[in-house]
Amino acid sequence: MWRIVIAGGGFGGLYAARTLERVLPAHAARITLVNDVNFMLYTPLLPGAAAGTLEPRHVVVPLREELERTDLRLGRVTGANPERNTISVDTIEGHHEELEYDHLIVALGSVSRTLPIPGLAQHAIGFKTLSEAIALRNRVLLSLEMAESLDDDERRAAYLSYVFVGGGYSGVEGLAELQDFAADVIELYPRCRVQGMRWMLVEAAERPMMEVPPKLSDFTVRELRGRGIEFRIGQTVEQVTDRSVTLSTGEVVPARTVVWTAGVKPHPVVQRLGLPLTDKGRIESDRFMQVPGHDNVWAIGDAAAVPDPARKGQPSPPTAQHGLRQGRAVAKNVAAAIGRGRRRPFRYRTLGVFVDLGRHQAVASTLGIRWRGFPAWFLARTYHMAAMPGVKRRLRLVVDWTVDLLFDRDASELGQLGHPPALDDAIAQERLHERSAGGTPGDGGQSGALDRRGAGVSLTG
Repeated sequence: MWRIVIAGGGFGGLYAARTLERVLPAHAARITLVNDVNFMLYTPLLPGAAAGTLEPRHVVVPLREELERTDLRLGRVTGANPERNTISVDTIEGHHEELEYDHLIVALGSVSRTLPIPGLAQHAIGFKTLSEAIALRNRVLLSLEMAESLDDDERRAAYLSYVFVGGGYSGVEGLAELQDFAADVIELYPRCRVQGMRWMLVEAAERPMMEVPPKLSDFTVRELRGRGIEFRIGQTVEQVTDRSVTLSTGEVVPARTVVWTAGVKPHPVVQRLGLPLTDKGRIESDRFMQVPGHDNVWAIGDAAAVPDPARKGQPSPPTAQHGLRQGRAVAKNVAAAIGRGRRRPFRYRTLGVFVDLGRHQAVASTLGIRWRGFPAWFLARTYHMAAMPGVKRRLRLVVDWTVDLLFDRDASELGQLGHPPALDDAIAQERLHERSAGGTPGDGGQSGALDRRGAGVSLTG
């Protein structure tokens, strides 16, 4: 029996496993998928989960529900030895094991790309994972609660200021959805409503969303500026503190919340797999998604430099569209390598892009046709509903979106969710007191509370 190991359970890994189950006979191969969580995050819907439009459970796909004959191993890939055909895994239970393979598919994805900016790692929050998205929503709500309790307008302004750094899809969608959410719930906070919020996007390039046509990018800027969102185009962040952001122009923006969405990089573990890497740190991969020099190792997704058929000499962009299609294609090529079918090169070209701006507004480009406003918003949601695996999850998306149209969004701050207090109530109260007293002197402990409760986890680690 052939042993096929898939490292990573994102779009590429899930669709590779599903396709292998379909194209290979039941007892032809043992398929093992290694992932650190038991679900795949449908990343295009992450802004909706952060803004409370979608239930967080409805933007993930449980791997065990989608995979019938794949052995799912929860754990963290720590390295590999291609010469011995083994991959190293630290399991969720706590032990270490070496998995042997006949064919290995690397689909480890990417992580947030950070820069050596003073204070960035200590005081900013990313927007790449489900936990970060929910933490950001909780942080927005808690900052409103704290601002409402203050009498000083200047101190309140810092809590009501939110700075997003990075104007790609993730930054623009996250900013638009969260600003829309905050604009709804601020009606519940009289002092904050009178003073108003400040939302800002900082982008180093000449315009946000360089991947879309300039006219669509310009429409996005006009739409968001109409909501009061500020843009700092062609500028960078020089320093981040717990109270402010310093821009390259010297402008100091008082802000308690900084969101970093300025790009991604391959998962760090790819450097320990013993495979050839490009100068950008992605695994070298040919048009068949095979790693040069290793006939039984394949690489796809954000961590791999699979040639882009639409841009000669360039790797495929790190998008969900490319990841899932590479997963399907590489599975068929692996099947061909063990005698089932014929291998084919990766030929997918981007069919379109969708950028949801909230408030029933979006921009889109499909097959050369440009869309904006409500038609683009409707098209984007229709596409995501169709692309979501499973009828059950599609129906849940429809229900969530319908409820959002008819009712106000919930304003509960659930930063303590998943962090229950100790059974001894006295100990729990003492710990709560210690956390509240751990803030910056002069703010009554509120800074420390925002770092901990607002994120559900510490944002300073």
